[in-house]
Amino acid sequence: MKGDARGAGTTFTMSRSFIDTNVIAYAADDRDPAKRATARAVLATREDQLVVSTQVLSEFYVVATKKLGISSVDAAGLVQGLTELEVVVHTSELVLRAIGTSESTHVSFWDALIIEAAAHAGCDTLVTEDLQDGWQVRGLTVVNPFAA
Repeated sequence: MKGDARGAGTTFTMSRSFIDTNVIAYAADDRDPAKRATARAVLATREDQLVVSTQVLSEFYVVATKKLGISSVDAAGLVQGLTELEVVVHTSELVLRAIGTSESTHVSFWDALIIEAAAHAGCDTLVTEDLQDGWQVRGLTVVNPFAA
């Protein structure tokens, strides 16, 4: 992705990117227009460059219905739209690798599962606000598009 997708005026390029739940949630959230615009810029990347996982789809549905007040029907429609992206399905092997990554990096299991799904899909970028911007892990670079 090329464009102003991180903070005020910073340009960065993504080739194949895993998108975490928080980015998708901000794109659907009316409460913070600046974060919404940034998240939508990230999601405006060509669909063949973006990857999510079954974890992200599930988490987004819960956030949309419980925190954002989106109806279950509308949230299901948004999740359906996200399935147009590449979706990594969690396997027992992926879960076991996430356990190891969680232990070796001291991140939560859920963050490790995101890392492993992104690595499994061959992504070079993990777009999230939940991990340190610029951190290199499992062949990925963490990009926080909301970092100042």
